Amino acid sequence: MDSKLDKTTVSNGLKAIDFFCSGGGMSYGMKDAGIEIIAGIDFDKSCKSTYEANISGAEFINADVFDLEERYLELHLSLEKNDDNLIMIGCSPCQFWSIINTDKTKSAKSKNLLVEFSRFVKYFRPGYIVVENVPGVLRRKEESGLNEFIEWLKNNGYKSPHIKVHNVFDYGVPQSRKRFTLIATRLTEKEIEPAQIVGKKIVVKDVLGAHNGFEKIEPGHKDNTDFLHTVPNISDINKRRLKKVPKNGGNRLGFAKDPDLQLKCFIGKDDSFKDTFGRLWWDKPAPTITTKFFSISNGRFVHPEEDRALSIREGATLQTFPLTYKFIGTSIANIARMIGNAVPPKYAKALGKAIIQHHNAI
Repeated sequence: MDSKLDKTTVSNGLKAIDFFCSGGGMSYGMKDAGIEIIAGIDFDKSCKSTYEANISGAEFINADVFDLEERYLELHLSLEKNDDNLIMIGCSPCQFWSIINTDKTKSAKSKNLLVEFSRFVKYFRPGYIVVENVPGVLRRKEESGLNEFIEWLKNNGYKSPHIKVHNVFDYGVPQSRKRFTLIATRLTEKEIEPAQIVGKKIVVKDVLGAHNGFEKIEPGHKDNTDFLHTVPNISDINKRRLKKVPKNGGNRLGFAKDPDLQLKCFIGKDDSFKDTFGRLWWDKPAPTITTKFFSISNGRFVHPEEDRALSIREGATLQTFPLTYKFIGTSIANIARMIGNAVPPKYAKALGKAIIQHHNAI
C-alpha cells in the first residue's frame, strides 16, 4: 500500500468514528479511501501511541464501550443525530466467536460488544454503518446480538444491508482471512458492496523477500529502527527442526520420522495440526495472520525459506500495513496483538471506496 493517503475524494464530506480501533488498521484504510476519521475508541491504552502516530487528525478516546455514554460522545465530538455524512464503524474484538481455540472465559465479555455498539447506532442513526467480525458472529447470530441488530436496521430505514462473509484475499490482501462484513445505509435502498480485485491477486512473493526490502535475518534478530524487522529467538532443537522443514510450504512432517526431533504430542498424529511449524508458500496467500504470527508453534508462520518465524514487519505487511506504518508498543507480543487483531487496511479501503461511490451517486 502506498504510504501517501489518497486525497482524491476527501471533499465528499464523509466522516467516521472507529469503535474498537486498536492500532488503526480500519481507520487507516478508510482514510486512505478518502474518509475523514474523527476519532478512534478503544479500551486498550497501549494502542494510543500507534493510533495517533498514523491516523493524523483523529482523536484517540481511551474508553471501555460498556462505560461510554452516548451523550458524552455527542458532546465531546460535537456530533449530531441523523447525520447523513457520519459513518459508525464497529470491529469489536472477536475472540469469543472465533473458531480458533481461545480461552472463552477470558473473552466472554467480548460477546456483548456488538450489543454495546448498537446502542450508539440507535442513538445517533448515522448515514452509514460498518460492522466487521469473524464469521462465527454470523453462525451464532442470536447469541451474538446480530439478529436483533439486523432486524432493528431493517425496521429503521436501513433497508438493504450488505451482510456477507468475504475473504480479504479477494480485495488485495495477500492473506486468506474470512471476515463477516455488514455495510448499511438509510440514505437509499441500494446495497453497498465492495469491489473485488479483477485479475491477478497478490500473494506472499509480491510483498515479502529480499526483493521487497526484507533482508535475510536469523532467529533472535532485533531491529531497533521503526521498520521493526524483528523476530524472536527459538531453541536450538527448534532450529534443527526447521532445517528439516522443506522450503516453500513444507510442514512438520519433514522432521516427524526423526526420533530426536519429533514432538511427543504429535506421535501418531501426522494428519493433525499440520500447520504447526509450517512454512508459507511464495505463490499462495498467507494464512490468517493471528496475534501469534511471530511464533513457529502457533500456526503456519515460518518464513518460506529462512529458518525462523515471520518478523513483526512481515506480519504487518501481510496485513497490508504500509512499510512506513509506525508501531509503538511495550513488547513484541503487544505490537503483534495490534497487528493480528487489525482489519487489513487494504480491505478497509475497499469498504471505504464502496461507501464513497454510493454517497457520490446520491
